[in-house]
Amino acid sequence: MRMRKKKWARPELENCSYFIKEPKSNKGKWNDFFKNHAPLYLELGCGKGNFISKAAYKNQNINYIAIDLKDDMLGYARRKIQEEYRNKPIENIAILAYDIERILDIFDENDKIDKIFINFCNPWPRPKHRKRRLTYTRQLEMYKVFLADNGEIHFKTDDYELYRDTLEYLRESGFEIIQNIEDLEKINDSENIVTEHEQMFMNEGIKIKKIIAKK
Repeated sequence: MRMRKKKWARPELENCSYFIKEPKSNKGKWNDFFKNHAPLYLELGCGKGNFISKAAYKNQNINYIAIDLKDDMLGYARRKIQEEYRNKPIENIAILAYDIERILDIFDENDKIDKIFINFCNPWPRPKHRKRRLTYTRQLEMYKVFLADNGEIHFKTDDYELYRDTLEYLRESGFEIIQNIEDLEKINDSENIVTEHEQMFMNEGIKIKKIIAKK
C-alpha cells in the first residue's frame, strides 16, 4: 500500500516502548522481550493495525509481534493500538519495521511462533512478481524454521487467484490444510476479527477466503 510520508510516524515510534528499533537483537529470544513464556503469535504485514490491536487486547495472555515494511504504516498501527488499550498498560505487543523477505534475520528455531497471521497481503498478480507473495513456497519454507511444531498459519484474502495458489504453496511445503473457507461471511466465526480491508471488500460483495494450515 502506497502512502505519503508521515513526518509524525518515526518520532512517535521512537518514543513507543513496544516498537523494536533493532529486531535482529531479539533473534532466537523473543520471549525475553516479553519477559514471559506465553504463546507467541506473529502478524506479517500488519498495515494500519486493525487486527493486531483488537486481537492483542482481546487476548492479553498471548504475546503478539506485528511486522510491516514502512514506519508510516506502523505509525498508524501504534495509534490504533493506543486507541484500543486506552490507558491500560501495553505489555503483550511488539511492533517492528522489516522486510519480510528477510525474516530469518530476526527469527530462528528457538522462537517457536505458535501462529502466523497473514491478512489481505499484496496478491502480486503478475507471474514474474509472484515470488514476492507472503505465501509463496519460498516464504513458507522460511516460516517453517521458526514456526512451532503443530504451529498454524492463518491466511485471509479477497483475491481468488492468490487463495487458490496459496493452497498449492502450502501443500508443496508440507502443511496440512485444516480449514478452507471460500466465503467467510457465511460462517458464524465468533473469533474472526474483521479488518479494515475485509469490511471494505464485503461491502463490495467480494467473498473473503480463509485458510488455516498446520505445520
